[in-house]
Parts: sequence; structure tokens; C-alpha cells
Amino acid sequence: MKHLRPVIGATALALGLAGAAIAQEPLKVGFVYVGPVGDFGWSYEHDQGRLAVEEHFGDAVETSFVESVPEGADAERVMTQMALSGHDLIFTTSFGYMDPTINVAAKFPDVKFEHATGYKRADNVSTYSARFYEGRAVIGTIAGRMTETNKIGYIASFPIPEVIRGINSAYLHARKVNPDVEFRIVWVYTWFDPAKEADAANALIEQGVDVIMQHTDSPAAMTIAEERGIMAFGQASDMLQFGPTARLSSIIDDWAPYYIDRVQAVMDGSWESTDTWDGIAPGMVAIGAFSDRVPAEVQAEAQAITDAIVAGDYHPFTGPVNRQDGSVWLAEGEVADDGVLLGMDFYVEGIEGEIPN
Repeated sequence: MKHLRPVIGATALALGLAGAAIAQEPLKVGFVYVGPVGDFGWSYEHDQGRLAVEEHFGDAVETSFVESVPEGADAERVMTQMALSGHDLIFTTSFGYMDPTINVAAKFPDVKFEHATGYKRADNVSTYSARFYEGRAVIGTIAGRMTETNKIGYIASFPIPEVIRGINSAYLHARKVNPDVEFRIVWVYTWFDPAKEADAANALIEQGVDVIMQHTDSPAAMTIAEERGIMAFGQASDMLQFGPTARLSSIIDDWAPYYIDRVQAVMDGSWESTDTWDGIAPGMVAIGAFSDRVPAEVQAEAQAITDAIVAGDYHPFTGPVNRQDGSVWLAEGEVADDGVLLGMDFYVEGIEGEIPN
């Protein structure tokens, strides 16, 4: 028996070293982007969140991404490959990835998925989004004050609730400070297509628009605004470098804190399927610095709205608000329910045109 002890000791040592090696295996985290990381908008900011994860966790994580993935079958193929290659957590960052995410998650129950801006969940699928409409209330106020033609342009991507909410919020707040304001909306049916976005911006300017907002991902509209001497707002990212004169402010997405928290939850075993919808107060939505072009009193007005939202004293959808057909949606002082906002499929009173199917 004397001779067995060193053998047992060596075996235990080997097992211990193997266990240590397993414990040190980095968590593999994948990201799927609908646009290129160089779009300087939506996908760029998600990738900034990925880089923040790497910086925060160091060698404890290994991240990867696939960019410019179309919504549909291609997305499902990319997610499947990520799951097969050993990813522990996968972030799918566009609304149209919803069904592919659910489909792939069902095949890989041990992999955690996080889907941005969708509403379908599963035991291993969480959803998350930002209350962009809060930011639209702020920039809508600025736009209403700054327009000289009383015509504000809006480049819209797809007619989904997230985009419709933004249009309604921006319009309500522009009209609140300028009852003569009109919105001109162009639907481009894409998240990222600089040529289409530029064409839409030019078309709006030809209609007399002197301020442009967008819910698309490239800085093309900002570039056109700069070239043609009108005003615009950064979307998802600051975009100042593309419109140093044109840019009045911006809505900036900050995904880093959320991504770090969710990666940590997987690491410590506390991850659960949840739905997160955060706004300005938690920092998921930020308002870019106001341009010197914006008068001090307008800056103060926009800052007051921001502060009231952060304090919980103001909700951008507070009545009285009517639907486009004139019927009452929100009575005086009534605040919109999240459920209605999440499914919003109507314009508010005063917006002309129909929402496309």
C-alpha cells in the first residue's frame, strides 16, 4: 500500500490541474449584427458594447461577431454556427432576428441567447431594448424650436412599433413647442443602406424640410444635411464628425453596462430569461451634447425634459393625446401603458399619411 500513495497523489494532482484548466476556459460570447461595425450607428454601438465586455473581463471572455447578417435564413445559419462552435452566450441585435433566435435557441437549450428589440422569449432567450422614444421627445423639442420652414423630415426604416413610437414621440414634442410643425416621413425599408438614406434625405429637403431625424443606421442623412446646409440629429451614435455644422444633438445607444451585466450573470450562474426595457435614467439612452447652434433657452428646455424623464416626473406619452383619426387615446394626465407602446401601430393626431403594411 505504501507504493499506491504517490500514484494516488499524482492522479489527484493531475485531476486538479485538469479542473483548473477547465475553470480557466474563457466564456465564449457571440454577437450578430445587421449592419457593418463601421456603420457609425446601430451596429457600431453594439460593437462598442462588445469591446467593453472584452475590456471589463479580459482573458475570462472570448468574443466574436458576424456583421452585415440579413434578417431571415442567413441569420439562423449564423446563429447555429455560433452555437455549434461552443458559444455560451449569443447576442442577436436586430428585430428581424427574433424568429431565427427562437428557432436556434430551441435546438441548443444549454446556450443563452439575448435578442434586441424583440418580444419572444424562452427559457434560454432574454429580450432587451431601449426606450428610444424618450430621446425622441428631447430631440423633437429641439427640432420644433429650430425649424424655420415648420417642416421636419423623418427617415423611417420599417413600420414596426419601435419606429412608430419614435415618430409619434418626436412629433408630439415638436408640435408642443411649435403648433405649426409638419412631419414628412419617408419609409426606406432598410436598416442600413447609405444610398437609400441619402436619397430619402434629398427628397425630404426638396419638400422644404430643414430638419431631419432618422431611424436608420448610417450617417448618410447627416452627411447630406451638412452638404445642403440644413439641420439633423445623430442616431444611435453621435455622428458629429459627419455633420459638424448640421448636427444639433443626438440619441446615443449605450449597450455596454447591459452586456457586462449579462455576461457576469452567465459567469456566476445567475442568468435567467428576462425582459429589459431601459431608457435615459439607467443610461441605456443618452442625449448627445447640444450644438452651440442651439440657443441657450432651447438647450435649457431640452435639458429640463431630460431631467424630468430621469427623475420619473415626466413620461413622453402623457395625455391628452388623440389617435390620428381624432379618437381619444390618452385622457388629460393619463400615461400610456407599456403594453400599448410595445404594440403601437397607429399615428397620433396631426401626422399625415398612412403607416404602410
